[in-house]
Amino acid sequence: MENGKPNRKSIRKRPTPRNGIIDADGHVRETDEQIMEYMSAGYRSRREAMLYFPLVPHHGWHRSIPANDFRYQDFRVPDWREWAGKLDEGNIELTVLYPTRFMHIGQIGNPRYAVELCRAYNDFLHEQFLTQDRRFRGMALLPLQDVPSAVKELRRAVKSHGMVGGILPAEGLPLPLGHALYRPIFIEADRLGCALSVHSCTSLRDNDRFLQPNEVATLAHVIPQMRQFTNIIFSGVMNKLKKLRLGFLEAGCGWAPFLISKIEERLERVSPNERPVLPSELLARKQFFFQCGEESTTERDVELLGDDCLLWASDFPHEATRTNLHDLVKEFFDRKDLPAAAKNKIAHANPKHFYAL
Repeated sequence: MENGKPNRKSIRKRPTPRNGIIDADGHVRETDEQIMEYMSAGYRSRREAMLYFPLVPHHGWHRSIPANDFRYQDFRVPDWREWAGKLDEGNIELTVLYPTRFMHIGQIGNPRYAVELCRAYNDFLHEQFLTQDRRFRGMALLPLQDVPSAVKELRRAVKSHGMVGGILPAEGLPLPLGHALYRPIFIEADRLGCALSVHSCTSLRDNDRFLQPNEVATLAHVIPQMRQFTNIIFSGVMNKLKKLRLGFLEAGCGWAPFLISKIEERLERVSPNERPVLPSELLARKQFFFQCGEESTTERDVELLGDDCLLWASDFPHEATRTNLHDLVKEFFDRKDLPAAAKNKIAHANPKHFYAL
């Protein structure tokens, strides 16, 4: 420890767990107060005024009120020590960490401010988690409001902070992710050989889409994923990118077979010389990945998608009623609807390939 900051020699070394489980989507619960410490001097000098309002705008559907969930809540804001203990508890080899509040970065209207927040979050994640335990990996927050800065930040996060890819918000941005404006980010990720994840989140737009809190919990993750997936395919983003791997997280996988069948039926009507790469071809090339959820359709999803594109995720600490990772891992491996070989791929081989671990 130097000047209150950890150095690489202080990282804890642990033997690889025998089952080799890789958690493809864990979370930190970053607070505004923590992120403020990593912002530049001009922002820190206005700390009290800045922190009077949330640093990132949220949406109108509070996820934790009793009207949304009356069950017991084991709410956690884990620091790296608690997270490391959870990895011990589940005998998990690695976890890839995503933000919570700052998942709403797409709703920031000021590009320079978005750049500042992303850089501060990435520095926070690196110092407070990634340098503390070798079992933590990070996904970088990217300011898509300023594409050249987003490309630069992805490169910095991967090369300087050892992050395994970048996050694309599924909601909040004025344009869908397949738009030509964002193409340089996809090209840079392909050049770096890192992953990009379209991670679901709710947005201010949800205020006039729904009438009940549980409508939001049911639909606000999957609808943005379907929209972005469809736009990425039809816009041909992946046509020339052979190394890029795209993940679609936080919405399960049940929607994917249905949507792929609809997309490919429409693509049959496109002239062959203008037709984008088919989703089925991208699956065969192992360039698309989805979170394996607990849907009752998962057995069918594996039959239709194959077992090379699905990822196991703890989502810790977001599932406030399921924070025992030993039980969570056991629940997955006890499933009767998936063969053992598929479970092993979903829990280890697939996330290892997706994140190039």
